[in-house]
Amino acid sequence: MNSAVGCGCEFPSCRQRGDGSFSSHTEGQGKKQDGLQKDPNTSHLAYGILDNPPWYLCIFLGIQHFLTALGGLVAVPLILAKDLCLQHDPLTQSYLISTIFFVSGICTLLQVFLGVRLPILQGGTFAFVAPSLAMLSLPAWKCPEWTLNASQVNTSSPEFTEEWQKRIRELQGAIMVASCVQMLVGFSGLIGFLMRFIGPLTIAPTISLVALPLFDSAGNDAGIHWGISALTIFLIVLFSQYLKNIMVPVPVYRGGKKCHISKFNLFQVFPVLLALCLSWLFCFVLTVTNTLPKSPTAYGYMARTDTKGRVLSQAPWFRFPYPGQWGLPTISLAGVFGIIAGVISSMVESVGDYHACARLVGAPPPPKHAINRGIGIEGLGCLLAGAWGTGNGTTSYSENVGALGITRVGSRMVIVAAGCVLLLMGVFGKIGAAFATIPTPVIGGMFLVMFGIISAVGISNLQYVDMNSSRNLFVFGFSIYCGLAIPNWVNKNPEKLQTGILQLDQVIQVLLTTGMFVGGFLGFVLDNTIPGSLEERGLLAWSKIQEGSEETPKVSKVYGLPWGIGTKFCTSSCTRILPFWPRIDHRGDEVGASQLTLCSQTSSGTHLWSVTETKM
Repeated sequence: MNSAVGCGCEFPSCRQRGDGSFSSHTEGQGKKQDGLQKDPNTSHLAYGILDNPPWYLCIFLGIQHFLTALGGLVAVPLILAKDLCLQHDPLTQSYLISTIFFVSGICTLLQVFLGVRLPILQGGTFAFVAPSLAMLSLPAWKCPEWTLNASQVNTSSPEFTEEWQKRIRELQGAIMVASCVQMLVGFSGLIGFLMRFIGPLTIAPTISLVALPLFDSAGNDAGIHWGISALTIFLIVLFSQYLKNIMVPVPVYRGGKKCHISKFNLFQVFPVLLALCLSWLFCFVLTVTNTLPKSPTAYGYMARTDTKGRVLSQAPWFRFPYPGQWGLPTISLAGVFGIIAGVISSMVESVGDYHACARLVGAPPPPKHAINRGIGIEGLGCLLAGAWGTGNGTTSYSENVGALGITRVGSRMVIVAAGCVLLLMGVFGKIGAAFATIPTPVIGGMFLVMFGIISAVGISNLQYVDMNSSRNLFVFGFSIYCGLAIPNWVNKNPEKLQTGILQLDQVIQVLLTTGMFVGGFLGFVLDNTIPGSLEERGLLAWSKIQEGSEETPKVSKVYGLPWGIGTKFCTSSCTRILPFWPRIDHRGDEVGASQLTLCSQTSSGTHLWSVTETKM
């Protein structure tokens, strides 16, 4: 006998089977879309991509998606703070956190309504962190010594304000120019051409080297107090790995019924948030009892919760981020080339996220025009992020793609609610201030876990490759090793790469100190020049994953533009040649494969129509 339990709250159209999976039915609140052929892959979903759950469920799950992305959203500004000369200015750090919340909300709504149209959240990208740090490590942008000493920093002085603002304006300009390249690649359809040459042996070193070079930064933050960092790591591992299948009873109230107990995978859904809160609370207890030292020069002082306590009182309740809030962006050639390397890595990763998201929500694989539109809108999102001054771009969040499989709710409306939550959190200034007061060793422990996972995600792409091949072992091993060795040498010997042209010297230094560019470039060149079969290189398995959709009627409903654009409006022949525009035939159905319509007649005289699709 099946028992009805909720995923955090009682799903009105969700029943749990004996094996723990959920099956959907049409009773209760929320609207289900009919008229579509049922896909066996969607049978486990409580709500599919085209369904509209009840409004209260959308809000609840939208908040959950925000909390799932919280670690990555907060991490990016905190990583950049030191190189922006902001390590002793938590108030400005809170402004950056609020800004990235706000812009991520805008980009999420753009992606859901006008982009790839899958339920996928947008947020800050680690792919831009490495080139940003490489650019800020140039001699012209290194922080003055006085900004590294907390006793000498007056955060309200015009001199200090100009020091950090001119650096973030430089990042803004580079991101905005590089985002134009991403929009060009997406809206022109070039991403499909590029993916023919970019295989797992290019992607694996590129994504792995996004996080591997950050071990120094994460280690320094964790080393502020290794005991607190170890506690944070232990809690994250405990919740996410050992307790992930433990169902926690929670009280649930549903209209017409009394409050009752339901079960929820609390540890699986919120491992990072729970670990941060408990570690934060532990630091607070140690601070109140004066167990942690009071002297600023003593080991473990930065683990105290009162070192940044004034930020909460200084931060405004409401603050509206706006474009150009740090001044007019500036542009340098070195910064632009460095960020373009990050853009390429972000685009490749996003294409994989689109296909993974489509599989989880029971949607057909995204057609080319949807992928082109998604990459183009991500470029527009990076342009907006640069204009607002987040110090970073935006990309699709893999963490939230995984959350779709946990909640079993693939509705677009949930991600729309998550985008609205991000907008509200960006405007509510005290939220950003609260996250800016997290003790440094707690952040360091979180970074060590997150960076390790990102590196492993890159290596996981090798599952499509024949790793018994000496060719592939050489390509991957050599690319990874050079991606670590070359940037390390260039950082120590920048004077040995002088050409006499300052701009060229800066471009060379930024590119060669960006490990993911070095490793990805070597992997790309070697993989496409050393002889090897398509199967050996993993391109056959890769192409099967990337192949387009064949479910023509459903593709039109899932990936078509909203409000009748392309079907009722803007249907001229000129728009149909655009690479990002949905293609329709005379019946209004999207063309993803050639169709052969067969008609048979039953004994009762009724006609049975079927559509046989053949890939061209």
